[in-house]
Amino acid sequence: MGPRNSEPIPQDELFQNRLENLIDQGHELVRLAELIDWEVFDRQWGTLFSEKRGAPAIATRLIAGLHYLKHTYNLSDEAVVHRWVENPYWQFFCGETYFQHEPPCHPTSLTRWRRRIGEEGCEWLLTQTLAAAQGSGALEEKDCRRVIVDTTVQEKAVAFPTDSKLLDDARRQLVRLAEEHGLELRQNYNRVAKHLRRKIAGYAHARQYRRMRRELKKLRTRVGRVIRDVERQLAQHPSFVQDAFATALAQAHQILNQKPKDKGKLYSVHAPEVECISKGKAHKRYEFGVKASFATTHKNGFVLGARAFPGNPYDGHTLSEQLEQAHILSGVKPQRCYVDRGYRGHGEIDTQVFISGQRRGVTRTIKKELKRRSAIEPEIGHMKNDGRLGRCYLKGREGDAMNVLLVACGHNLRKILAWLRSFFAWILGWLSAISRAPAPLPTPNYAVSAK
Repeated sequence: MGPRNSEPIPQDELFQNRLENLIDQGHELVRLAELIDWEVFDRQWGTLFSEKRGAPAIATRLIAGLHYLKHTYNLSDEAVVHRWVENPYWQFFCGETYFQHEPPCHPTSLTRWRRRIGEEGCEWLLTQTLAAAQGSGALEEKDCRRVIVDTTVQEKAVAFPTDSKLLDDARRQLVRLAEEHGLELRQNYNRVAKHLRRKIAGYAHARQYRRMRRELKKLRTRVGRVIRDVERQLAQHPSFVQDAFATALAQAHQILNQKPKDKGKLYSVHAPEVECISKGKAHKRYEFGVKASFATTHKNGFVLGARAFPGNPYDGHTLSEQLEQAHILSGVKPQRCYVDRGYRGHGEIDTQVFISGQRRGVTRTIKKELKRRSAIEPEIGHMKNDGRLGRCYLKGREGDAMNVLLVACGHNLRKILAWLRSFFAWILGWLSAISRAPAPLPTPNYAVSAK
Protein backbone atom coordinates (compact mmCIF):
# COMPACT_ATOMS: atom_id res chain seq x y z
CA MET A 1 0.00 0.00 0.00
CA GLY A 2 0.93 3.64 -0.09
CA PRO A 3 3.03 5.38 2.57
CA ARG A 4 1.53 6.13 5.97
CA ASN A 5 0.07 9.54 6.62
CA SER A 6 2.73 11.70 8.23
CA GLU A 7 0.35 14.36 9.61
CA PRO A 8 0.47 14.93 13.39
CA ILE A 9 -2.09 13.28 15.65
CA PRO A 10 -4.92 15.79 16.25
CA GLN A 11 -5.80 14.56 19.77
CA ASP A 12 -3.33 14.98 22.65
CA GLU A 13 -2.36 12.12 24.93
CA LEU A 14 -3.02 12.49 28.62
CA PHE A 15 0.37 11.44 30.01
CA GLN A 16 2.67 12.67 27.22
CA ASN A 17 3.84 16.10 26.18
CA ARG A 18 4.17 17.04 22.56
CA LEU A 19 7.65 17.43 21.17
CA GLU A 20 6.95 21.04 20.31
CA ASN A 21 6.52 21.72 24.05
CA LEU A 22 9.80 20.01 24.95
CA ILE A 23 12.18 21.60 22.44
CA ASP A 24 13.33 25.10 21.62
CA GLN A 25 11.19 26.48 18.83
CA GLY A 26 14.03 28.75 17.76
CA HIS A 27 16.38 25.84 17.02
CA GLU A 28 17.70 25.76 13.45
CA LEU A 29 16.32 22.26 12.75
CA VAL A 30 12.84 23.38 13.83
CA ARG A 31 13.08 26.38 11.52
CA LEU A 32 14.36 24.19 8.70
CA ALA A 33 11.47 21.74 9.11
CA GLU A 34 9.05 24.63 8.59
CA LEU A 35 10.81 25.69 5.38
CA ILE A 36 10.63 22.29 3.62
CA ASP A 37 7.46 21.35 1.74
CA TRP A 38 7.07 17.74 2.91
CA GLU A 39 3.88 17.18 0.91
CA VAL A 40 5.91 17.16 -2.31
CA PHE A 41 7.33 13.74 -1.42
CA ASP A 42 3.84 12.34 -0.81
CA ARG A 43 2.80 13.46 -4.29
CA GLN A 44 5.94 12.37 -6.12
CA TRP A 45 6.75 9.11 -4.31
CA GLY A 46 3.19 7.99 -3.60
CA THR A 47 2.75 6.92 -7.22
CA LEU A 48 5.43 4.24 -6.75
CA PHE A 49 3.16 2.16 -4.51
CA SER A 50 0.05 0.07 -5.07
CA GLU A 51 -2.97 1.18 -3.05
CA LYS A 52 -4.49 -2.30 -2.77
CA ARG A 53 -1.55 -4.58 -1.99
CA GLY A 54 0.64 -5.01 1.07
CA ALA A 55 0.94 -3.20 4.37
CA PRO A 56 1.27 0.59 4.54
CA ALA A 57 4.78 1.78 3.79
CA ILE A 58 6.90 4.05 5.96
CA ALA A 59 5.92 7.72 5.90
CA THR A 60 7.64 9.66 3.14
CA ARG A 61 8.55 12.51 5.48
CA LEU A 62 10.37 10.08 7.77
CA ILE A 63 12.40 8.62 4.89
CA ALA A 64 13.19 12.03 3.41
CA GLY A 65 14.12 13.40 6.82
CA LEU A 66 16.42 10.46 7.60
CA HIS A 67 18.23 10.91 4.28
CA TYR A 68 18.59 14.64 4.92
CA LEU A 69 20.01 14.02 8.41
CA LYS A 70 22.28 11.24 7.20
CA HIS A 71 24.04 13.37 4.59
CA THR A 72 23.97 16.56 6.66
CA TYR A 73 25.86 14.96 9.53
CA ASN A 74 27.84 12.38 7.48
CA LEU A 75 26.38 9.22 9.03
CA SER A 76 25.69 5.70 7.83
CA ASP A 77 22.21 4.16 7.58
CA GLU A 78 22.69 2.36 10.89
CA ALA A 79 24.07 5.41 12.72
CA VAL A 80 21.34 7.82 11.62
CA VAL A 81 18.57 5.40 12.70
CA HIS A 82 20.10 4.82 16.14
CA ARG A 83 20.87 8.48 16.78
CA TRP A 84 17.35 9.39 15.78
CA VAL A 85 16.12 7.74 18.99
CA GLU A 86 18.38 9.96 21.13
CA ASN A 87 17.62 13.34 19.55
CA PRO A 88 14.18 14.98 19.98
CA TYR A 89 15.03 17.62 17.38
CA TRP A 90 15.65 14.91 14.78
CA GLN A 91 12.32 13.28 15.64
CA PHE A 92 10.50 16.59 15.29
CA PHE A 93 12.29 17.21 11.97
CA CYS A 94 11.03 13.84 10.67
CA GLY A 95 7.41 14.59 11.61
CA GLU A 96 6.95 12.89 14.99
CA THR A 97 4.44 14.35 17.45
CA TYR A 98 5.60 12.61 20.62
CA PHE A 99 9.05 11.45 21.70
CA GLN A 100 9.73 7.90 20.50
CA HIS A 101 11.86 5.35 22.37
CA GLU A 102 12.22 2.82 19.54
CA PRO A 103 13.97 3.11 16.15
CA PRO A 104 11.58 4.30 13.44
CA CYS A 105 12.59 1.58 10.97
CA HIS A 106 15.29 -0.93 10.17
CA PRO A 107 18.37 0.55 8.44
CA THR A 108 17.76 -1.67 5.41
CA SER A 109 14.51 0.23 4.79
CA LEU A 110 16.59 3.19 3.62
CA THR A 111 18.28 0.94 1.05
CA ARG A 112 14.96 -0.34 -0.27
CA TRP A 113 13.58 3.20 -0.50
CA ARG A 114 16.60 4.37 -2.47
CA ARG A 115 16.12 1.53 -4.94
CA ARG A 116 12.48 2.48 -5.30
CA ILE A 117 12.83 6.24 -5.81
CA GLY A 118 16.03 6.06 -7.89
CA GLU A 119 17.96 9.02 -9.23
CA GLU A 120 14.81 11.01 -9.99
CA GLY A 121 13.62 10.80 -6.39
CA CYS A 122 16.99 12.07 -5.16
CA GLU A 123 16.67 15.03 -7.53
CA TRP A 124 13.40 15.93 -5.79
CA LEU A 125 15.27 15.91 -2.48
CA LEU A 126 17.82 18.35 -3.92
CA THR A 127 15.08 20.57 -5.38
CA GLN A 128 13.45 20.98 -1.96
CA THR A 129 16.74 22.05 -0.38
CA LEU A 130 16.99 24.85 -2.94
CA ALA A 131 13.38 25.87 -2.24
CA ALA A 132 14.13 25.89 1.51
CA ALA A 133 17.23 28.02 0.92
CA GLN A 134 15.16 30.56 -1.01
CA GLY A 135 12.48 30.53 1.70
CA SER A 136 15.05 31.23 4.42
CA GLY A 137 16.60 34.12 2.52
CA ALA A 138 20.00 32.45 2.23
CA LEU A 139 19.56 32.07 -1.55
CA GLU A 140 18.03 34.54 -3.96
CA GLU A 141 16.81 33.98 -7.48
CA LYS A 142 19.44 36.27 -8.96
CA ASP A 143 22.19 34.15 -7.33
CA CYS A 144 21.21 31.21 -9.56
CA ARG A 145 22.07 33.16 -12.73
CA ARG A 146 25.82 33.07 -11.99
CA VAL A 147 27.19 29.54 -11.57
CA ILE A 148 30.54 27.79 -11.27
CA VAL A 149 30.97 24.28 -12.68
CA ASP A 150 33.75 21.84 -11.89
CA THR A 151 34.35 18.08 -11.77
CA THR A 152 35.92 15.79 -9.22
CA VAL A 153 36.25 12.06 -8.57
CA GLN A 154 33.84 10.27 -6.27
CA GLU A 155 35.90 7.35 -5.04
CA LYS A 156 34.32 3.95 -4.52
CA ALA A 157 34.67 1.87 -1.37
CA VAL A 158 37.29 -0.46 -2.86
CA ALA A 159 40.85 -1.32 -1.90
CA PHE A 160 43.71 -0.15 -4.06
CA PRO A 161 43.74 -2.64 -6.96
CA THR A 162 46.85 -4.77 -7.41
CA ASP A 163 47.35 -7.76 -9.68
CA SER A 164 47.80 -10.19 -6.79
CA LYS A 165 44.68 -8.96 -5.01
CA LEU A 166 42.49 -9.09 -8.12
CA LEU A 167 43.69 -12.58 -9.04
CA ASP A 168 43.06 -13.88 -5.54
CA ASP A 169 39.61 -12.25 -5.39
CA ALA A 170 38.63 -13.93 -8.68
CA ARG A 171 39.86 -17.29 -7.37
CA ARG A 172 38.03 -16.98 -4.05
CA GLN A 173 34.80 -16.02 -5.81
CA LEU A 174 34.95 -19.18 -7.95
CA VAL A 175 35.80 -21.36 -4.94
CA ARG A 176 32.88 -19.95 -2.97
CA LEU A 177 30.42 -20.58 -5.81
CA ALA A 178 31.78 -24.12 -6.24
CA GLU A 179 31.10 -24.87 -2.58
CA GLU A 180 27.57 -23.46 -2.83
CA HIS A 181 26.66 -25.56 -5.90
CA GLY A 182 28.43 -28.77 -4.92
CA LEU A 183 31.37 -28.70 -7.34
CA GLU A 184 34.35 -30.67 -6.03
CA LEU A 185 37.52 -28.93 -7.15
CA ARG A 186 40.82 -30.77 -7.40
CA GLN A 187 42.45 -28.05 -5.31
CA ASN A 188 41.23 -24.63 -4.16
CA TYR A 189 44.72 -23.20 -3.40
CA ASN A 190 43.53 -21.28 -0.33
CA ARG A 191 46.76 -21.74 1.64
CA VAL A 192 49.03 -21.45 -1.41
CA ALA A 193 47.43 -18.22 -2.62
CA LYS A 194 47.67 -16.64 0.85
CA HIS A 195 51.38 -17.48 1.01
CA LEU A 196 52.00 -16.15 -2.52
CA ARG A 197 50.21 -12.86 -1.81
CA ARG A 198 52.35 -12.29 1.25
CA LYS A 199 55.55 -12.92 -0.71
CA ILE A 200 54.44 -10.67 -3.59
CA ALA A 201 53.71 -7.80 -1.20
CA GLY A 202 57.06 -8.25 0.54
CA TYR A 203 59.06 -8.31 -2.67
CA ALA A 204 57.20 -5.25 -3.98
CA HIS A 205 57.91 -3.34 -0.77
CA ALA A 206 61.59 -4.24 -1.01
CA ARG A 207 61.63 -3.26 -4.73
CA GLN A 208 62.71 -6.74 -5.73
CA TYR A 209 60.55 -6.72 -8.83
CA ARG A 210 62.07 -9.74 -10.55
CA ARG A 211 61.18 -11.98 -7.60
CA MET A 212 57.78 -10.30 -7.35
CA ARG A 213 56.97 -11.07 -10.99
CA ARG A 214 58.07 -14.68 -10.51
CA GLU A 215 55.67 -15.19 -7.57
CA LEU A 216 52.92 -13.33 -9.45
CA LYS A 217 53.32 -15.74 -12.35
CA LYS A 218 52.84 -18.65 -9.94
CA LEU A 219 49.64 -17.11 -8.59
CA ARG A 220 48.36 -16.49 -12.12
CA THR A 221 48.99 -20.17 -12.94
CA ARG A 222 46.99 -21.32 -9.92
CA VAL A 223 44.06 -19.09 -10.81
CA GLY A 224 44.05 -20.45 -14.37
CA ARG A 225 43.90 -24.01 -12.99
CA VAL A 226 40.84 -23.16 -10.88
CA ILE A 227 39.11 -21.56 -13.88
CA ARG A 228 39.70 -24.58 -16.12
CA ASP A 229 38.61 -27.00 -13.37
CA VAL A 230 35.33 -25.11 -12.89
CA GLU A 231 34.64 -24.97 -16.63
CA ARG A 232 35.21 -28.74 -17.02
CA GLN A 233 32.76 -29.57 -14.26
CA LEU A 234 30.12 -27.05 -15.39
CA ALA A 235 29.70 -28.93 -18.66
CA GLN A 236 27.98 -31.72 -16.69
CA HIS A 237 25.58 -29.46 -14.76
CA PRO A 238 22.24 -27.92 -15.82
CA SER A 239 21.95 -24.48 -17.35
CA PHE A 240 20.86 -22.64 -14.19
CA VAL A 241 24.13 -23.66 -12.48
CA GLN A 242 26.10 -22.46 -15.51
CA ASP A 243 24.27 -19.12 -15.36
CA ALA A 244 25.27 -18.72 -11.70
CA PHE A 245 28.95 -18.98 -12.70
CA ALA A 246 28.72 -16.84 -15.86
CA THR A 247 29.60 -13.47 -14.30
CA ALA A 248 32.33 -14.85 -12.04
CA LEU A 249 33.99 -16.74 -14.93
CA ALA A 250 33.86 -13.69 -17.20
CA GLN A 251 35.49 -11.55 -14.52
CA ALA A 252 38.15 -14.19 -13.82
CA HIS A 253 39.05 -14.45 -17.51
CA GLN A 254 39.25 -10.66 -17.81
CA ILE A 255 41.50 -10.33 -14.76
CA LEU A 256 43.70 -13.20 -15.92
CA ASN A 257 44.22 -11.78 -19.42
CA GLN A 258 44.24 -7.98 -18.93
CA LYS A 259 47.50 -6.10 -19.44
CA PRO A 260 48.75 -2.91 -17.72
CA LYS A 261 48.09 -0.74 -20.79
CA ASP A 262 44.66 -2.17 -21.65
CA LYS A 263 41.51 -0.01 -21.69
CA GLY A 264 38.36 -0.96 -19.82
CA LYS A 265 40.24 -2.89 -17.16
CA LEU A 266 38.49 -4.50 -14.19
CA TYR A 267 39.63 -2.94 -10.92
CA SER A 268 37.25 -4.58 -8.46
CA VAL A 269 35.30 -7.82 -8.35
CA HIS A 270 32.42 -6.60 -6.17
CA ALA A 271 32.26 -3.17 -7.91
CA PRO A 272 32.99 -3.74 -11.62
CA GLU A 273 31.81 -0.22 -12.51
CA VAL A 274 34.91 1.35 -10.92
CA GLU A 275 37.09 3.40 -13.29
CA CYS A 276 40.67 4.61 -12.99
CA ILE A 277 40.72 8.41 -13.27
CA SER A 278 43.81 10.61 -13.24
CA LYS A 279 43.24 14.21 -12.12
CA GLY A 280 46.87 15.35 -11.99
CA LYS A 281 47.14 15.51 -8.20
CA ALA A 282 50.59 15.30 -6.71
CA HIS A 283 49.57 13.39 -3.59
CA LYS A 284 47.19 11.01 -5.37
CA ARG A 285 48.01 10.26 -8.99
CA TYR A 286 45.09 7.90 -9.67
CA GLU A 287 41.63 7.71 -8.12
CA PHE A 288 39.24 4.80 -8.52
CA GLY A 289 35.58 5.67 -8.78
CA VAL A 290 33.43 7.78 -11.08
CA LYS A 291 33.63 11.36 -12.34
CA ALA A 292 31.17 13.71 -10.62
CA SER A 293 30.20 17.22 -11.76
CA PHE A 294 28.80 20.03 -9.60
CA ALA A 295 27.25 23.40 -10.40
CA THR A 296 27.30 25.88 -7.52
CA THR A 297 26.14 29.46 -7.21
CA HIS A 298 28.83 32.04 -7.77
CA LYS A 299 28.02 34.09 -4.68
CA ASN A 300 27.31 31.67 -1.81
CA GLY A 301 28.19 28.15 -3.01
CA PHE A 302 24.79 26.42 -2.97
CA VAL A 303 24.73 23.34 -5.20
CA LEU A 304 22.24 23.76 -8.05
CA GLY A 305 23.09 20.53 -9.88
CA ALA A 306 25.09 17.37 -9.26
CA ARG A 307 25.62 14.47 -11.66
CA ALA A 308 27.76 11.38 -12.02
CA PHE A 309 29.30 10.79 -15.46
CA PRO A 310 30.43 7.18 -15.95
CA GLY A 311 32.94 6.45 -18.67
CA ASN A 312 35.32 9.26 -17.67
CA PRO A 313 34.20 11.75 -20.36
CA TYR A 314 36.05 14.96 -21.19
CA ASP A 315 35.03 17.79 -18.87
CA GLY A 316 33.90 20.03 -21.71
CA HIS A 317 31.46 17.38 -22.94
CA THR A 318 29.68 17.31 -19.56
CA LEU A 319 29.02 21.05 -19.34
CA SER A 320 25.78 21.21 -21.35
CA GLU A 321 24.11 18.41 -19.37
CA GLN A 322 25.22 19.92 -16.08
CA LEU A 323 23.82 23.36 -16.91
CA GLU A 324 20.58 21.77 -18.09
CA GLN A 325 20.16 19.96 -14.78
CA ALA A 326 20.88 23.16 -12.83
CA HIS A 327 18.21 24.94 -14.88
CA ILE A 328 15.62 22.21 -14.25
CA LEU A 329 16.23 21.82 -10.51
CA SER A 330 16.53 25.50 -9.62
CA GLY A 331 13.95 26.80 -12.10
CA VAL A 332 16.34 29.59 -13.15
CA LYS A 333 18.43 29.44 -16.31
CA PRO A 334 22.12 30.26 -15.69
CA GLN A 335 23.28 33.28 -17.69
CA ARG A 336 27.00 33.12 -16.91
CA CYS A 337 29.10 30.06 -16.15
CA TYR A 338 32.69 30.10 -14.89
CA VAL A 339 34.92 27.05 -15.42
CA ASP A 340 38.59 26.11 -15.36
CA ARG A 341 40.80 25.42 -18.37
CA GLY A 342 39.77 21.78 -18.50
CA TYR A 343 36.52 22.86 -20.20
CA ARG A 344 38.13 24.31 -23.31
CA GLY A 345 36.34 23.08 -26.42
CA HIS A 346 32.98 22.63 -24.71
CA GLY A 347 30.95 23.28 -27.87
CA GLU A 348 27.91 25.46 -28.46
CA ILE A 349 26.01 26.33 -25.24
CA ASP A 350 23.26 28.90 -24.71
CA THR A 351 24.86 30.10 -21.46
CA GLN A 352 27.86 32.42 -21.57
CA VAL A 353 30.92 30.40 -20.53
CA PHE A 354 34.08 32.07 -19.24
CA ILE A 355 37.28 30.05 -18.75
CA SER A 356 40.07 30.85 -16.32
CA GLY A 357 42.72 32.98 -17.98
CA GLN A 358 40.36 34.15 -20.73
CA ARG A 359 40.93 37.71 -21.95
CA ARG A 360 38.73 38.11 -25.00
CA GLY A 361 35.26 39.46 -24.24
CA VAL A 362 35.99 39.92 -20.53
CA THR A 363 34.66 43.14 -19.01
CA ARG A 364 35.66 44.56 -15.66
CA THR A 365 32.69 42.94 -13.92
CA ILE A 366 33.30 39.56 -15.51
CA LYS A 367 36.99 39.75 -14.66
CA LYS A 368 36.07 40.36 -11.04
CA GLU A 369 33.62 37.46 -11.03
CA LEU A 370 36.11 35.18 -12.80
CA LYS A 371 38.50 35.55 -9.87
CA ARG A 372 35.95 33.68 -7.73
CA ARG A 373 36.00 30.66 -10.05
CA SER A 374 38.17 28.76 -7.58
CA ALA A 375 35.53 29.23 -4.84
CA ILE A 376 34.04 25.88 -5.88
CA GLU A 377 37.19 24.03 -4.80
CA PRO A 378 36.62 24.44 -1.03
CA GLU A 379 32.94 23.59 -1.52
CA ILE A 380 33.94 20.25 -3.06
CA GLY A 381 36.45 19.81 -0.25
CA HIS A 382 33.69 20.27 2.34
CA MET A 383 31.51 17.75 0.52
CA LYS A 384 34.35 15.23 0.69
CA ASN A 385 35.34 15.85 4.30
CA ASP A 386 32.04 16.88 5.92
CA GLY A 387 29.78 14.94 3.53
CA ARG A 388 29.94 11.48 1.99
CA LEU A 389 31.61 12.35 -1.31
CA GLY A 390 35.00 11.06 -0.21
CA ARG A 391 33.88 7.44 -0.51
CA CYS A 392 30.70 5.99 -2.03
CA TYR A 393 29.24 2.90 -0.36
CA LEU A 394 26.15 2.54 -2.57
CA LYS A 395 26.01 -0.23 -5.13
CA GLY A 396 26.35 0.11 -8.91
CA ARG A 397 26.19 3.07 -11.24
CA GLU A 398 22.77 4.03 -9.91
CA GLY A 399 24.25 4.16 -6.42
CA ASP A 400 26.98 6.49 -7.67
CA ALA A 401 24.41 8.86 -9.18
CA MET A 402 22.21 8.85 -6.07
CA ASN A 403 25.12 9.42 -3.71
CA VAL A 404 26.27 12.50 -5.66
CA LEU A 405 22.79 14.02 -5.42
CA LEU A 406 22.38 13.20 -1.73
CA VAL A 407 25.80 14.69 -0.97
CA ALA A 408 24.61 17.91 -2.63
CA CYS A 409 21.48 17.83 -0.44
CA GLY A 410 23.56 17.55 2.72
CA HIS A 411 25.84 20.38 1.59
CA ASN A 412 22.90 22.73 0.98
CA LEU A 413 21.29 21.85 4.32
CA ARG A 414 24.52 22.56 6.20
CA LYS A 415 24.62 25.99 4.57
CA ILE A 416 20.97 26.67 5.47
CA LEU A 417 21.53 25.61 9.09
CA ALA A 418 24.57 27.87 9.34
CA TRP A 419 22.54 30.74 7.88
CA LEU A 420 19.68 30.18 10.35
CA ARG A 421 22.11 30.02 13.27
CA SER A 422 23.86 33.24 12.29
CA PHE A 423 20.65 35.10 11.34
CA PHE A 424 18.72 34.28 14.49
CA ALA A 425 21.80 34.77 16.65
CA TRP A 426 22.06 38.27 15.21
CA ILE A 427 18.38 38.95 15.96
CA LEU A 428 18.67 37.65 19.52
CA GLY A 429 21.83 39.68 20.10
CA TRP A 430 20.14 42.78 18.78
CA LEU A 431 17.09 42.28 21.01
CA SER A 432 19.25 41.62 24.08
CA ALA A 433 21.31 44.73 23.33
CA ILE A 434 18.13 46.80 23.21
CA SER A 435 16.90 45.36 26.50
CA ARG A 436 20.25 46.09 28.22
CA ALA A 437 20.56 49.63 26.84
CA PRO A 438 20.30 52.31 29.56
CA ALA A 439 17.29 54.62 29.57
CA PRO A 440 17.89 57.98 27.87
CA LEU A 441 18.52 60.94 30.17
CA PRO A 442 15.63 63.42 30.54
CA THR A 443 15.94 66.58 28.52
CA PRO A 444 16.41 69.59 30.83
CA ASN A 445 13.67 72.20 30.76
CA TYR A 446 15.59 75.42 30.40
CA ALA A 447 12.48 77.56 30.67
CA VAL A 448 11.78 76.32 34.18
CA SER A 449 15.42 76.72 35.31
CA ALA A 450 15.49 80.29 34.04
CA LYS A 451 12.57 81.22 36.24
